[in-house]
Order: sequence, then structure tokens, then C-alpha cells
Amino acid sequence: MTAIVEVRELTKVFGGFTAVDNLSLSIEQGEIFGLVGPNGAGKTTSMRMIVTLLRPDHGEITVCGHSVKQTPDEVRRLIGYMPDAFGVYDEMSVVEYLDFFGACYHLPPSRRAGLIEDLLELVELGHRRFDMVTVLSRGLKQRLGLARVLLHDPQVLVLDEPASGLDPRARVEIRELLLEVSRLGKTIIFSSHILADVAEICSRVGIVEAGVLVALGGLDQLSELNTPHRQIRIVLLDRLTPAEVETVMASLPGILAVRVQEGRQNGKISVEADFSGDDAQVQALLASLVQRGFPVVHFSESTRDLEKVFMRTTRGIVS
Repeated sequence: MTAIVEVRELTKVFGGFTAVDNLSLSIEQGEIFGLVGPNGAGKTTSMRMIVTLLRPDHGEITVCGHSVKQTPDEVRRLIGYMPDAFGVYDEMSVVEYLDFFGACYHLPPSRRAGLIEDLLELVELGHRRFDMVTVLSRGLKQRLGLARVLLHDPQVLVLDEPASGLDPRARVEIRELLLEVSRLGKTIIFSSHILADVAEICSRVGIVEAGVLVALGGLDQLSELNTPHRQIRIVLLDRLTPAEVETVMASLPGILAVRVQEGRQNGKISVEADFSGDDAQVQALLASLVQRGFPVVHFSESTRDLEKVFMRTTRGIVS
């Protein structure tokens, strides 16, 4: 695929504080890219440089080949930016708000009405078109903000903490909406410290700490780098003692470590095992346990967990 955003050796210093330190990455066309890190990691500063609101002290950013330093106006035409907290005009209705920004983007009146209706349908705000913006919940305002940044049909959306402050249902709805926008062919870059949101929809993730990019890749790739072995979860009926389970399992091929949960619940024993085998060997492991008389009631591989990757990759540095 073609890189649509290129960031090379990006650095931003405020006084004696380095907010972004030599950051380099490329984002491909059609990606949903997640920028992850704690508060103060440099996510917002990086995004503001990508959308031309801050000028880099060092390095370069290009969007579709256009430099944020040399041709910022061209970059702005290609990007839709939604900050964490964006201004809304409370005395406007939803339709008036979008019409106002459509005029700011120099969209002709004859085109604006139909476009606004299409966007309201996309973000599922059609039934609230005549409501005043001030009465909308935060989740609905986020939907309205997303419709606003789509007005001029940008190729790249840059969204800073789009799910921040939302209740669980609104967060799920925003994730689904981002997936729908992605299917329209848009490239999406969004920041978050809510790891579940990032893991759910992102094709690749960049983890930032203290202004430094400490990890970059797909979730499976990052998981394999940080936890090279597989983790198998097994639940057994308690016909065996924990010591017997641990002794037998530790002797099986591919088993690197066994952890038997202390105590028994509902007549069952929970076991976690670190395993080095491939898919065929995972199947052979289950067959071997059953053959040896293990009363297996559950057998699964733990899913890749971005939270574990994040904790292994970062050091807890607070800028």
C-alpha cells in the first residue's frame, strides 16, 4: 500500500522541554492508525504538527506528498481535524452548524444541503437536525464533530481522543462509526489512552512515551515481539490436585511454564500455560491432556492483549 502520511525525525521543544523527540513513522492509505500513550506523552503535540497547527522544530511531515512546512494550505485541504475539545456554537441548530462550516469550506449553497443530509445520515443525527447544539450529549457532539470534519471530503482524518469522556455505549458507537468512515476509503489517525478502543479497530498502533515512539506495528506483531510464546488457558474439573496438574503439564512438549490458580471455584481448576508450539502442536497438546485423563471443560488461547503490550513496552515515565 501507499504511504499517505510520512513523519520523519519529528521534534518539538517548548522551552527546555522536549514534547516530541525524533519521531518517525509512515501511515498507509486506508489505515486506521492508533497513537497510544499516557497523558503528556506527546500525542496531541504530534497531531497538531501533522495538521499544521504547530510548526516542527526539526524534521518533516508530508501528507500526500505535500509538506506541512512548505505547502500547509494544501495539507489543510487534505485533512479533517477533530481536537479533543472542539468549539461548538450553542445558539445554532445541528443543520445550521454544519451549514456554517460548509460555507467556511467554500462549498456552494446548492451542494451543501444534500451533503449535510448525507452526513447526518452517516453519523445517525438526522432525527436531531433541528435541535440546538447546546442540548446534545457529549457523544452526539462527537458525532456532529465527525460530520463537520467530513464536510470538505478530506482524505485523512486526524482525531484527538474521539472517545474521551464518553459512556460505554457511546464509545462503542463511535468505534463503529469510525469503521464505517474507513470503509468510505478515508485514512484515520486517532489518539487514545483507552487501549480497548485502539485494539478493537486499529490496523497498526504506535506507542509513545515521553515524546518517544517506543513501539510500532500491528497488535499481533507487537504481542509476538513482547510475548514470543503463546498463552493457553485451561479449565479442569477438580478430579486432580493442583500439584498433579502442574507436574504432568510441565512434562509435556512445548510447555514453558505452568500456573495453577490458587483455590478452587465451582469445582474447577484454572490453569495458564506458556506454550512454544504452532497450531498443530496446540491441537496435539489438547489431545494429550484428554488422553492422559485430564477432565478438560475449557481450552483456549489467550487473545493478543494491547494492555499487556503497553505495560511491557513502556516504563511509566511521566513528562
